[in-house]
Amino acid sequence: MRIVVATNNAGKIAELQRLLPANVTLLTLGEMGLQSPEENGETFVENALLKARHAAGGADAAIADDSGIVVDALQGEPGIRSARFSGPGATDESNNRELLRRLAGVPRAQRGARFVSAAAFVTRDGEERVTEGSIRGIVLEHPRGSNGFGFDPLFEIHDSDAPAFAGRTMAELSIEEKNAISHRGRAIRALVVGLRAHGLLAHLAADEVQE
Repeated sequence: MRIVVATNNAGKIAELQRLLPANVTLLTLGEMGLQSPEENGETFVENALLKARHAAGGADAAIADDSGIVVDALQGEPGIRSARFSGPGATDESNNRELLRRLAGVPRAQRGARFVSAAAFVTRDGEERVTEGSIRGIVLEHPRGSNGFGFDPLFEIHDSDAPAFAGRTMAELSIEEKNAISHRGRAIRALVVGLRAHGLLAHLAADEVQE
């Protein structure tokens, strides 16, 4: 099965390839000659669906996720604007700096946050499925770890469903560890289960879904 992933983010592609069955071939927007669509939805689910719909005609199906960090002390910001939090031309580094600037002086007890992901699957024929996943933690005052991307170095895990990872940042995890507990990993695994249940990936055995 050939699936277009509605991104050109190499980090996302690497994570998704390990989460999906081995016989799925992933293609980026760039490899299909497609541009990224405008993300003008108001929720993670809306943005994931519009990206997947945009890419779905290029292969058997498309997968898209929309993910971000929701910070309690910032009333849910940056949320769906996480990738462009620091403005035009935003990078991971500039977004991290902006988050630290906005949280300057906020005590640790009030730096709670969630990583949230919505994952959408859209076939060429218009079948659609969408799932969500999240993980709780806190935003550190200084980055720690060299893996991952985005806000991973600032996000220290404190999640009741992942007690073994408490106190580590997302950037201190291997891809395999991150996929086991991350918001995106949880959303994609739920998506694959749903696709199989509805016959969209009926030929795949349950144990083919990589952890």
